[in-house]
Formats: sequence, C-alpha cells, structure tokens
Amino acid sequence: MDEGRQRLTAKRKFQVYLETRAPGANVGEVLRRFGLHVNDLRRIESAVEWAAVEALRSRRAGNGHAEPEGVSAEEYAGLVRELQEKEHALAQLMVEYTLLKKTHSLGTAAAGSKGSTSRGNDGGR
Repeated sequence: MDEGRQRLTAKRKFQVYLETRAPGANVGEVLRRFGLHVNDLRRIESAVEWAAVEALRSRRAGNGHAEPEGVSAEEYAGLVRELQEKEHALAQLMVEYTLLKKTHSLGTAAAGSKGSTSRGNDGGR
C-alpha cells in the first residue's frame, strides 16, 4: 500500500474480503472505495485462508484439550494418561518429602532440648 493510504484494521480487511466475495460484487468498485489494489486483495485473501486453516487445525476435542496435529487420538490419550500418572507420583513424593522434613526438624528440636536440659543439670553441680 502507498504511504498516503490508511492501514486497514483486521475487521475492515475481512469486510473487504466478504464484499468482494458477494455474488455480483464489482471487485474494482470495492477496492476503489477502500483505496486498495488487486495485490492488496490477494494478500487479504491469503491471510483469510491461512487464518481459516489455523482455526480449523486448532479446533478443540470434546475433552477441552487441543489435539496436536500428527498425533493419533490413541497416542494423545496415552500421553494424557501418562501425564496424570506422573503428576500423581509427584504429589506423593511431595507429601513424603514434607513428612521427612517435619520428622527431621522435630528430631533436631528434640535433640536440642535434651542438650539444654543436660547442660542445666551439669551447671547445677
């Protein structure tokens, strides 16, 4: 587009696309009204096609997860199941770690209180 022409928003470009696709539309008239050239229309058409393909490609499966391209439904379900198992194992390890940490801190506190009691007894003799 020339410097003197305005940049069109995505909505306006889509409007141009729709108007030029309407039955009986005079493409030249639509382009003149928007201040565009045929090359501009070709770029808009390419962008619309690309966006449509991307939207259809990323369509969500029934479970709310996007199904990646090139992976079968069975492989995808297996990967989701494996992820859930690993998340469960990680949660169990976190609980075990927390319990060990508390046990260690209680053991350290108990050892510290025994030491202070024995010192108090030694100091009184």
